[in-house]
Order: sequence, then structure tokens, then C-alpha cells
Amino acid sequence: MTDRLNTIFGWLLFAGVVALLLRFVVGFAIPDTERPENLGYVIEGVETGSADEGPSFAALLAQGDVAAGEASFAKCIACHTIAQGGADGIGPNLWGVMGTGIGQHAPGYAYSSALAEHGGVWDFDNMSAWLASPRAFANGTKMSFAGIGNAQERANVILYMLANGGGPALPPVPVEEPAGGEGDAGLIGDIDTVDTPDVDAAAGVDQSPAVGSVS
Repeated sequence: MTDRLNTIFGWLLFAGVVALLLRFVVGFAIPDTERPENLGYVIEGVETGSADEGPSFAALLAQGDVAAGEASFAKCIACHTIAQGGADGIGPNLWGVMGTGIGQHAPGYAYSSALAEHGGVWDFDNMSAWLASPRAFANGTKMSFAGIGNAQERANVILYMLANGGGPALPPVPVEEPAGGEGDAGLIGDIDTVDTPDVDAAAGVDQSPAVGSVS
């Protein structure tokens, strides 16, 4: 019985040695291949890159709708008034806010330090960033509004703010150079004031200089 067990163990040991030898031989004969740095085939003439980001914010403002901005502003009336001389609510009155200093527009209103110390003015870029995400724009703000993700909707709201108290002139819309063209890109017109017929007719309000100073 003992001799039989020894024979079995011997064969098992021999089989293990043979397996190790085979693994070594196969690994030596067929070396590991490295993953190629570039997968697939390169097709000439096809460019890679990010997707089109869409029209500029200046273009969105130029094609915006004051009436749509007024409808979107309904999301804000729980905290803000926008009529001239309107009282502050949970948030400050927003008449003439465009173009004024960030965190300085409404004298006497208790702005959060995050906003009061932010610096800059409420221009189109800053207002768009603020409306997109107040907390990202000024971390620590008291404003709990989640934000407006759609850029065209933000542009409409800003146009409605412009129609209520005025503000800076709309930015000119950059012209994209045609494909294969060699000319310099230009600008489509210059809008000198915000008192455009479209804004006045849609809002039906008086245009007057923005309230508050920019500092």
C-alpha cells in the first residue's frame, strides 16, 4: 500500500515538473506582446477633437427673447423683485442690476461675504456664470437656487434684466471665418445701447440708467 502511494505521489510530482517546464518553454517561445500605442487605423483627412460648443453667448443674446426671459424670471420672484423702487426680499431688488458692482447693487442689503468680496461687475459673462450655478460662482453664497443650465434661457433672463433698468451695451457677435477663407474675422455691427426696439416693445418698460455705482 505504501509503495502504491509513493508511486502515485511520484507521478503527480513528475506531472507538476512537466507542466512547469511546458509553461517556461511556451513563454520563452511566444513573448508577451505589448499593446500598440495607437489602436486601429489612421484615416487621413479625418480630424479628431471636441464637439461643436454651439453659438457664442453674444449670439445667444442677439437672438434672445425678452418675453421668454420674463417667463423664466418667474423662477426668481420668490426671492427677488425687479420693479423700479421695489423692496428687497430674501434676495435684493434687481432693477438696474446689470453693469453694477457684484455684491454692491442694493445699498443696505446684507450680501454674503462670498458675493460681497467677489469683485468685478455684473457684465454678461459674470451674470451668465452666476445664473448657471450661484454656488460655483461664489462658494458660500446664501442663494440656494440650483441654477439655469440652458445658455439660451440665461441669455433671455439677462435681456429681461436689461429691459428693467438698462445696463451695458450688448456685445458684438463675432463672425466665423468661412472654411478655407483667408480673410480676417470681423464683427457683425456694434450695438451701442440696450434701448433696442425689440427689447422695449417686448418689455414695455422705461429705460433708465442702472441704479448703483460700479466699483
